[in-house]
Amino acid sequence: MTNEAPKELVDKVYEAIEVAKATGKLRKGTNEATKAIEKGQVKLVAIAKDVNPPEITMHIPLLAEEKNVPCIQVPSKEELGAAAGIEVPTGCVAIVQEGDAKQLIKEIADMMKKA
Repeated sequence: MTNEAPKELVDKVYEAIEVAKATGKLRKGTNEATKAIEKGQVKLVAIAKDVNPPEITMHIPLLAEEKNVPCIQVPSKEELGAAAGIEVPTGCVAIVQEGDAKQLIKEIADMMKKA
C-alpha cells in the first residue's frame, strides 16, 4: 500500500496537500497524523520515504489500512513540508478536511486502486 508512488501520483499528492492547506485542514507531523488517523478524521495521509530512522513512521501505513485511509509514500520530507506550508521537513502530513481538494483525493484513491 505504501510502495514508491509514480511521479504523477506524487505530484497529485503534493497538489492535494497544497489545496487542502489553503481551503481545508491538515495535520503535520507523525504524532499529529497518528492521532487524527486513530480518531478516524483523515481523508489522505502522505509519508516521506527519507525519514530517518524509518521506525518513526512505520506504524502509519498499518493504521491507515485499518481505518481505510489512502496512504502514499512520497520521496522527500523537505517537499512534503513545503507542500504543507511549513519551513521545516516533515515525515508525515494528513489531510483532515479536504476543502477544495476533494476531487484530487478521489483521483488519487482511484489511481492507487489501479496500481
